[in-house]
Parts: sequence; structure tokens; C-alpha cells
Amino acid sequence: MKQILTGSVLWRFLLRLREWYHAGAIAAFFRSFAESYPFSRTRKWWDRFTGTPMFAGSGSVYSRAVARFGRFLQRIGTYIEASGVYRLGRAAAAPVGRFLGGGAVGRVCRFFGVRGFLIMAVALYLPLDYFLRAYAPAIVGSLWDEGLMMLAFCYVCWRKAMRRAPMGTRATPLDGYIFLFVAVGFFLMCAVSPYMGIAIDGLRAVVQYIFWFFVVIRLIEDDRDFGILYGTLVAAAVLVGLHGIYQFIVATPIPASWVSQTEESVRTRVFSITGSPNIMGSFLVLFAPMAAGIAYYAKKFWVKAAAVCCTGVMCLSIIFTFSKGAWGGLVVAVLVFAIFLDRRLIAVMAVGGAGAMIAIPSIANRITYLFTSDYVEASQRAGRMVRWDTGLQLLHESNPWLGFGLGRFGGAVAMQNQIMEKTDTFEYFYMDNYYLKTLVEMGYIGLIFFIILLVGMALWCLRSIGRTRHSDMHPLAVAMFAGMCGVLVHCYFENIFEVPYMMAYFWSLAAGILYLGYFRQKRRRKGSA
Repeated sequence: MKQILTGSVLWRFLLRLREWYHAGAIAAFFRSFAESYPFSRTRKWWDRFTGTPMFAGSGSVYSRAVARFGRFLQRIGTYIEASGVYRLGRAAAAPVGRFLGGGAVGRVCRFFGVRGFLIMAVALYLPLDYFLRAYAPAIVGSLWDEGLMMLAFCYVCWRKAMRRAPMGTRATPLDGYIFLFVAVGFFLMCAVSPYMGIAIDGLRAVVQYIFWFFVVIRLIEDDRDFGILYGTLVAAAVLVGLHGIYQFIVATPIPASWVSQTEESVRTRVFSITGSPNIMGSFLVLFAPMAAGIAYYAKKFWVKAAAVCCTGVMCLSIIFTFSKGAWGGLVVAVLVFAIFLDRRLIAVMAVGGAGAMIAIPSIANRITYLFTSDYVEASQRAGRMVRWDTGLQLLHESNPWLGFGLGRFGGAVAMQNQIMEKTDTFEYFYMDNYYLKTLVEMGYIGLIFFIILLVGMALWCLRSIGRTRHSDMHPLAVAMFAGMCGVLVHCYFENIFEVPYMMAYFWSLAAGILYLGYFRQKRRRKGSA
């Protein structure tokens, strides 16, 4: 395959483009920048920034509290190990383990272990949620994710109690940002709660899935666990991308509201199992850079080629969602990825985007439609502009600092609890901007602390990426962060974090990045469960 590729006309054309690029002024500028950067003040500042240790690991009050809780669990584990029930359970499990140990099932179970299967369940959040909500009893579909979080939490506590978890607390400075935002949310829930049940549900929707960060960062104990998470996420995203391409080929019917009257050339908008082209676009924006990261991480040519193909599948499917917000998020993700790893990708993106607009005229039509008077008129009549104006007006008519109230407007909880009567000047709708939805429900105080949380997350992820720059895992850390940046941009145009699995995936990737920078265990521990 390699010989066929290197002997093709396309390959020779690309090599010629490469020669032209290296002979040009742009390449000369980047070469001079690369030569001066190692001796610059920027490099010295970056080294100091990324060299910052985690204060939580160096004796902070929070770290000591977590360590005391760990010792408490270990004391409980000592009593459990000495109990007759525990010894009886181990004796009963031994024959079962020997019976299954010799077969294929046993080998698979030994490789993954309980921890591996839990990590896979987190990575397969979207397909599990889809199938359970579609085919399982309603109560199972509604509560399975809470049950999975509790199961994973109990497993982490069990590992700590039995002294099988790695040494250390896995406490991070990001924990403080999360707890601060949760505390502010609790205060706002108590301060503005004309309907306490709705306020509680609104707070749960905002903060519950952030707690996956605490679980995942403790589930990932070594590179095997990280590989299971990363590989399963990419594999699931590729399948979703392939399904999206299939939907585009067969022109899956879509609601008329998904396109405007001036966009009749759009045959369909793909959505796969997400049910929404915007959410599908954001889902793939999160994971397309991760597939590209494998191409820079892998040593074997066939793995690199497969990773490039998977990246192409997901990018093509993102295009077929016709989600302008997802396209913007993809551009940002590629820029972040290119800045850290390979700036040539900026040119590749430009060429690919131009080619897509030429090959699929409906893409160009959808983009140029943004700059027409018809779009402005439609947006002011029933689009984002009128929604955003209505939300801001509602905010300032209530309490701008404390907000209109959690779960009361602009999101899924409000849409499910429409307790206010519809009038000529008021109706319920999604805000189509997660930051503005947060502002309306939680006021300026809530939005400020949410931005502080995101900035804190970004800073510690950047530090973690900097600490991996001499590691083979560096491309994977950059890829995860690039996808997260793309999603944060898309949140400006859609309520992306209203979808539970999107928030769970986002914070799971943050946990993976911090693992690579601060907690990485290269070798698998023997006898791990």
C-alpha cells in the first residue's frame, strides 16, 4: 500500500507543493521563528508556566483532607479483609475465576478488568444512552448514567480501601474551581428559587456531569487504562461519522425547520444517533482531533494511514451536518492542534475547505447566506438574535446579578417545566448559546464563576500539555485539548453542555489530559482489577 501511495501522481503533486512551500517566504518566516524561539523570553515563561507543580500534591489543606479520607477508607478495608464474609466471597469466586480463566472470555476479562469495563462504559456513553433510552424501560433509560457514576465511584473507593489504587490522592487544583462553581450554583439556587423543585433540577443539570472529572481521573491508573478510554472514544466517533456519511448518501429525511427557505439546495443534515445535527457536529469536533493525534503518535505506517482515514471520515461527517457552529468549532480545533504540532495543517484545512465548497455548492450557499439581508431578517424574526435579545431582556427585568433562576429559562429543564403562560412577548425556547443561557439563569455571578472554571481548566490543561512535550503522549494530549477548545467555541452557538454525554465527555478528556501531565503510570500494575 505504501509503494502504491508513494508512486501515485497525487503523492508527487503533494511533494511538489511541499517543495514550493519550503522555498517560499511563509516557510522562511516560520523557520526564523523556530530558530529564535528556544532563546526567547516566551520560551522561558512557558517553561516556568508548565513547570508549576500541583499545589494539591504538595501539602494543601484540600490534599490533606483527601488523604485523610483515603486513610479512612483503608481502615475500613482492613476490617473488610478480616471479615468472614469477605473470605467466604473470595473462596466462592475462585472456582468461577478458574473456570473462566482459560477461555476467550476469561482472557478478555483479565485484560480489561472491572476498571477497564467501567472506562469503556464511560467512553460509550452516547451509544449506551441511545439504546437504553430507546429499548429499555423508561426508568432504566433515565437513571442508568447516575447508576454508572455511583458504580464507578464505589469501585474507586473499593480500590482505595483494599490498597490497590496508586499511591497519592489524585487531588488537583481544578477540583477547587469545580467546587467553587458548585458552591456558587447552590447559593444561587437558594437565593432565586420560586419553584424549588425546578431550581434543584436546574442545578443538577448544570453541575452533575462535571463530577465525571473526579471519577475518570481516578479510574485511569496507567497507560493501559488511558489507551482503553482514548481508543474506545475514537472508535465510537468513527462509527458515528460513518453513519453520518451513510445518512448523507441516502438523503435521510429531516424536519423542514432544520433548513431555511433559502437553503433548499441542502439535501439533508446528518444526525446519526444524536438526534441533532448540531450535537453530532460538536460530538465529532471533540474527537476528530483525537483521531489525528494517533497519526502523530503511532510509529507504524498502516496505523498512521488508518488514523488519517478516520479523521477524514469524521471531518466529512461534520461538513454533512451543515452546522455552522460545528464548522467554526472545527476550525478552532484545527488551529489549536496545528499551533502545537504541525502548522502545515492550517494550509491543509484551507485547501480542504475550499475543495469542499467547490465540490458541494450547498456548503458555500449556507456560508454565504450568513452575510445576506435574508439571514438578518430571519434571525431577527425567529432566530438567534431574537432569542438572545429576549433572554437578555428577561435577565434585566429580574435580577441581573442573581439571574432569573436555575432551570427557569433557556435550557432543557425549562422546556420540560413550562410553568409560565405563553404570551405575545414571552414563550419558552432553547437559548442556542450555553454561555447566555448560564447568564440568564445564574446572572452575572454565575457566568463569571463558570468562566473562571473554564479558564482554570484551560490553564491546568496547558500546563499538563507542556509537561508532556518530551513524551510520546504529547500529540494525544494536544489532540484532546484541541477538541475541547472546538466544543467551547460551539457552545457560543448551541446549548452543547445541555446534553449529558457531551459534558461527561468534555470533563473526562480534561481528566485524561491531567493524567498525562501529572499522574502518568507507564506500566500496568499486576493483579489490578
